[in-house]
Amino acid sequence: MNFPAHLRYTKDHEWISLEGDIATIGITEFAQGELGDIVFCDINAVGKSFAAGEVFGSVEAVKTVSDLFLPVSGTITEMNSNLEKNPELVNNEPYEGGWMIKMKVDNAADVDALMSADDYATLVG
Repeated sequence: MNFPAHLRYTKDHEWISLEGDIATIGITEFAQGELGDIVFCDINAVGKSFAAGEVFGSVEAVKTVSDLFLPVSGTITEMNSNLEKNPELVNNEPYEGGWMIKMKVDNAADVDALMSADDYATLVG
């Protein structure tokens, strides 16, 4: 399984990439594998502020719906509009074309407190 070393991870199976104070967030390869074929992404949070751990949307797979949790506090600035017509990008490219949102983080140092790729790999075994 692939867990890129330059990303940080949460116990809820989200990944985050930070450039300055803008973060890109998606779900991990492990998460999309557990969910199965993604058929819909429900994210209507652009312009809204959330605390770390709050639900910012959900993904619907053939057999289940799963909430998406924000890894750090901040304001969502963009949703991946490609997911509206191509939700399978989450399955096919979880770390590239299948990203979910971009956000302005409140405190960039909070990202450093999240799990490294090695820590996340240990978590999912």
